[in-house]
Amino acid sequence: MADLLELQSVSSGYGDLTIVRDVSFSVAESSVTVLLGPNGAGKTTLLRTIAGLNPLRHGSIAFAGRDLGGLRPHRRQALGLGFTQENKRIFKKLTVEQNLLFGAVRLSSRKRERQELLAEAYARFPILGDKRKQTAGYLSGGQQQMLAISMALVAQPSLVMLDEPFSGLAPSIVNDVMETVRRLRSEEGRTLLIVEQAVDLALALADSVLLLDVGRLVHQGPADEPGIRSIVESTYFGAHAANARRSTAS
Repeated sequence: MADLLELQSVSSGYGDLTIVRDVSFSVAESSVTVLLGPNGAGKTTLLRTIAGLNPLRHGSIAFAGRDLGGLRPHRRQALGLGFTQENKRIFKKLTVEQNLLFGAVRLSSRKRERQELLAEAYARFPILGDKRKQTAGYLSGGQQQMLAISMALVAQPSLVMLDEPFSGLAPSIVNDVMETVRRLRSEEGRTLLIVEQAVDLALALADSVLLLDVGRLVHQGPADEPGIRSIVESTYFGAHAANARRSTAS
């Protein structure tokens, strides 16, 4: 399986502060990779750097064999890189359909093609079809998350980056979003890079795991690797906490 995304020695941050340091990894086509790590580890900063929203201070980022250095976010999106940011970034004063058309119009000037893209979005999340004329700011938190994900997908990206897609969602909505993620990979062949604090949910979806701590990549490997939960726990809570939990379980 070929690599769709490749990072080499990437460093990035905000102002004079370096958050991500010397990170290298690759993401295979048609796979689900989850990026885990404690709060403040640099996960969101790394996604924003890939998307072009944060400056690349050092290293290189290649997407589908093309160096992304110097490309603005909209150019990266046009190449097939989709990004759903945390906190449900939508246009709350516009209707659901107007939000979706924002992405569809950028992809196609033909009305028929735009309508086909909308139909796909409503097939993924039928509740959005039911509420297509409703102002997006009046949707529930879970529905707003569905809309944010759909806004990224309507541009037909080959790589979809999701920043905490399950945050604050009711269990029933989490199940809907998880099933959509699974279908994106299995039925549509898309590649996903997901940042998520809910470790169990993330590991249930993942093919590969990246573990970030204090801006550095401390582990990468398959999601079904023996002992992966202990490795994650050691990074999140420290080795002592992980050992104590295993002793209690036994």
